[in-house]
Amino acid sequence: MSKHSHKHASSAPKKSPKRTAGPKADTARGHAGGARPDGPAPQGRAANANGRGVRGPQQKQPAASRAVHPKGRPARDSFLPVSRADMDARGWDACDFVYVCGDAYVDHPSFGMAIISRVLEHAGYRVGIICQPDWTDLASISALGEPRLGFLVSAGNMDSMVNHYTVNKKPRHEDAYTPGGRAGARPNRAVTVYGNLIRRTYKDKPIIIGGIEASLRRLAHYDYWQDKLKRSVLLDSGADLLIYGMGEHAIVEIADALAGGLPASQITYVDGTAYRTSGAGALDEVYDYELLPSWDELEADRLAYAHSFNIQQQNMDPITGGRLVEPYPNGVYVVQNPPSAPLTTAEMDEVAELPYARHWHPDYDAAGGIPAFDEIRFSISSNRGCFGECSFCALAFHQGRMLQVRSRESIIREAEALARDPEFKGYINDVGGPTANFFKPTCKKQLTHGVCKNRRCLWPSVCRNMDTNEDEYAELLRDLRQIPGIKKVFVRSGIRFDYTMADASDKFLVELLQHHVSGQLRLAPEHVSDAVLSVMGKPRREVYDAFVERFERLSAEYGLKQYVVPYLISSHPGSTMKEAVELACAVRDMGYMPEQVQDFYPTPSTMSTCMFYTGVDPRTMENVYIPRDPHEKAMQRALIQYRKPENYKLVREALLRAGREDLIGYGPKCLIRPVPPAGSGSKGGTGKKRDGGKRGGYGHAGGNAAGKGGAYGRTGKGAAGTNPHARNRAAQGRQGANRH
Repeated sequence: MSKHSHKHASSAPKKSPKRTAGPKADTARGHAGGARPDGPAPQGRAANANGRGVRGPQQKQPAASRAVHPKGRPARDSFLPVSRADMDARGWDACDFVYVCGDAYVDHPSFGMAIISRVLEHAGYRVGIICQPDWTDLASISALGEPRLGFLVSAGNMDSMVNHYTVNKKPRHEDAYTPGGRAGARPNRAVTVYGNLIRRTYKDKPIIIGGIEASLRRLAHYDYWQDKLKRSVLLDSGADLLIYGMGEHAIVEIADALAGGLPASQITYVDGTAYRTSGAGALDEVYDYELLPSWDELEADRLAYAHSFNIQQQNMDPITGGRLVEPYPNGVYVVQNPPSAPLTTAEMDEVAELPYARHWHPDYDAAGGIPAFDEIRFSISSNRGCFGECSFCALAFHQGRMLQVRSRESIIREAEALARDPEFKGYINDVGGPTANFFKPTCKKQLTHGVCKNRRCLWPSVCRNMDTNEDEYAELLRDLRQIPGIKKVFVRSGIRFDYTMADASDKFLVELLQHHVSGQLRLAPEHVSDAVLSVMGKPRREVYDAFVERFERLSAEYGLKQYVVPYLISSHPGSTMKEAVELACAVRDMGYMPEQVQDFYPTPSTMSTCMFYTGVDPRTMENVYIPRDPHEKAMQRALIQYRKPENYKLVREALLRAGREDLIGYGPKCLIRPVPPAGSGSKGGTGKKRDGGKRGGYGHAGGNAAGKGGAYGRTGKGAAGTNPHARNRAAQGRQGANRH
């Protein structure tokens, strides 16, 4: 592919000064974003076409001064308008922007809609909210009237298809982001549906799409649910602009341009955005771009998509990333501008402390509220971005690898505010982010030269240039637990154990195991086979085993009986039946049966999804084994839960296929017996238990429920346990939540 250099159009406007604003969160733990803080925030706006002046930045309203319900709940006027009556109460004749979202309205900084709307409010714009409109009714999109400047559209904190379907493409029966957990309140591919719904009613009004669904579909992408390549969502949704990654500064820059009278078609210069252009000479005004394979080439050759994806992932750095152009038939192009710059600590603090109501909207009280809010209400987001680069995770493609952190002072202020909440019981559920113990940039070089294009920070081993001292995070946790009213601070967003192993000091680990773990520490080794771990971008098994030994040794020294419980993935690219059996043997050595197992879920725009579709690693173009056949995937999953009677047939077939008949028998290392247990659907076997552990209806000598099972676990529930919100997070995690 070629690189091109052209002069920028003389008619293109100069960039308006970028102002401080804060980060946007697209998952329950927050996602990294960017803004280039190269100028002060102007204190006013030009008058609009109607002569009404646009407000300048507003003062933050102290939490204590807001009206609240008797039980400490925020009053309706603490939220942005969701109806014409709310607008009238504020004296608004119209909104500047109407935000249409697939989630219910939760005004909390763990929700992307809340952050973007509050950032715009802080910048002086009037924002109204339409949540989960009836997509079969055109009138639902007009509930707040026509906005002055445009519509903002997001599917919500989760991709709508992941929200709706399991990895087996079966409908989910609950939606944690909907009042009462009710399913079916948003359409499939919500960004596309909402965009077209708006366009049918308001044909010329600017539409800006964003959020994780739009971000991960900004260019051509593999769609697992239709099992085919799909073109950019920008084209299918009818939108004018797409904001990818974290869009705080991008949205304010776009808002300022629209308020200044610039047509959406001319807003082609904002970092962190993509736009559509077409016609003769369409690229004459695009400069310094790299031309990606065309849509026709992508459809004709899967390897072309692998090549394209590799170029894309190499251009996610705000310092070294370039402009990309993807050609489509009939002279249409999608142009992706370079990523936005990372947020400074001051900007992270500012947006985290905007005047959120920090609760669901009172309209949802009758339905019981929003289940997803329970998971994060008393949690604190301390950082964004992730340099872990797990292949199955979308964080690197959505947030980028540069870490952005809040200041200790800001986090302490939030914790003190939580302690004053009348409904707070003294327990902070989490202090972290995509990875809790990533609390500073990986190395000084990144800050000036960007991340390495062809090298990863932690794989195959921790880079020698990395600063792995975790004392600052340990001190933060210590300070938080000393705040009056706080009984315990948990760390549940996951830690990267290879990073901790590279820390020569035990200060963080001792702080963690003494004060922030409740019996079990959940980690994500994901697999045990080094061949699969290499494809995943995860550390070798020996690193995990060494961490577990270190954790348990230190726990014992402090008189604590604590264990590590692992997250595991079945059927990941690179996993043949041989590796699947190896994983089953590790589960045998745990001494318990995981109740929740995550099958690899090919969500849009992850490295692993690209492998799944193309059969090659896009970084090396080497072949990778892909377990695509549903029956093989069922066998690999059954192996992890081999003790379940209903899995007996699949496990036996898998062992025979792998040539591991030695694991069928009565010996201490056998996975199953020659005679099927009761409840397996096969003839024979009484299925009597030999011990009190969860043996799924039959006993065997392999494993010990008391905990002599090796490094990969000891006791307790599976990855997501029985908590429906944890299951929701686990599903979401494969596109960028807290699984590292």
